[in-house]
Amino acid sequence: MTDGPVLNAHNKAEYPPMHTAEHILNRTMVDMFGCERSKNAHIERKKSKCDYHLAAAPTPAQIEAIERRVNDVIASCADVTVSYVPRDAVPSDVDLSKLPEDASELLRLVRVGDYDVCACIGTHVSNTREIAPFKIISSDYKDGVWRVRFKLLEG
Repeated sequence: MTDGPVLNAHNKAEYPPMHTAEHILNRTMVDMFGCERSKNAHIERKKSKCDYHLAAAPTPAQIEAIERRVNDVIASCADVTVSYVPRDAVPSDVDLSKLPEDASELLRLVRVGDYDVCACIGTHVSNTREIAPFKIISSDYKDGVWRVRFKLLEG
């Protein structure tokens, strides 16, 4: 999805389904655990990982719940839309902490239906129906950081 004005240069070529799944995972983690969105992520086509600062590792039941909620959002066939807003008009619940210092005054907000909104210049699907089922393949917890590895179960 590439439309609208040219903003800061983007140095990545994400796989849109996986990158959009990361957005859904981030909102799920914020909602379920009250943590911040992942500050450290490595998003690739075959498998990806995100780090979350948590007081304790999620239990196996919580991990299943994370996976289920992400897959419920994927299955909802939510539209993924883009809007452009001046920095001073960004909704207060949008985390701007990952923006580079030289980010433009006009920001690109990506919405996954009514589930998530965040500032992002990456590439995304246009509807969650384009995302294969989400699977957490492993995780570990060390020094307050829960690292989760996941993939999309494509054909």
